[in-house]
Amino acid sequence: MSNSPAPIRGLRRTLGLVASAAIALSSALQPAFAAGDAVTMYKDPNCGCCSKWAEHMRASGFSVKEVPTPQMAAVKGSAGVPQALGSCHTARVGGYVVEGHVPAADVKRLLAERPAVVGIAAPGMPQGSPGMEGPFPPDRYDVVSFDRDGRTEVFARH
Repeated sequence: MSNSPAPIRGLRRTLGLVASAAIALSSALQPAFAAGDAVTMYKDPNCGCCSKWAEHMRASGFSVKEVPTPQMAAVKGSAGVPQALGSCHTARVGGYVVEGHVPAADVKRLLAERPAVVGIAAPGMPQGSPGMEGPFPPDRYDVVSFDRDGRTEVFARH
């Protein structure tokens, strides 16, 4: 590089600085999701699919603490989960509630976009959702957001 004419050395230096700035800006603009975001998941002590969902979340970069409790109705009530959106486990992450077998990608999107909602839910236990994989054909299902007044809106379709 030292044999290059001065204008070319200057151009290379400028391009290097531009590339470094672009990388720094790109990092600064990344979503609020950080690898290892802590998820606290409340589940019935006898439920196996909940632990499979926790494994799915861990494989997607989340840190998951599993809290077995026989008081799931109370957990859902205190979390503000509308009864119609209930599933088998309830999780908290980043100030939001995540009810049921919601895909990790949807949770990451929730944390990146930070909508004014209480949380998101995959109502019921949709076959083929994370933790509910099996020999049966997967269901088509919606992940819905919900607010404090119980209003819902489709957040993602699967």
